[in-house]
Amino acid sequence: MRVDQQLTLASKQLGQSAEIAQCLVSLRLARQVRQSEAAIRAGLSRATAQRIEKGDPGVAIGAMLRYLDAIAPGVTLLQLLSGTDPAMIALERRSRPQRVRDLSASEMKALDF
Repeated sequence: MRVDQQLTLASKQLGQSAEIAQCLVSLRLARQVRQSEAAIRAGLSRATAQRIEKGDPGVAIGAMLRYLDAIAPGVTLLQLLSGTDPAMIALERRSRPQRVRDLSASEMKALDF
């Protein structure tokens, strides 16, 4: 009989599973790897990759680690959760809103041609 993991885990543990999933999605997007490509590299079905990225706690940790290695070879789970990957840092910087200010009078005059 199949056990629904969402019913057996505490909400804190479900939150941790969702956090790992979000980190994996962010890393995959930062590294510009398609989900289907990462699944093939990891030897997983695309459905399993989708379950990993949705934070399904029923996915084996080994499958999750293979998926991580397929996206970013050599990156450990600890490094993933700490967010120290340069690609993730660059993605975060690109997604931050940039401050826009009005031009000063001298800048406006320099642009007037």
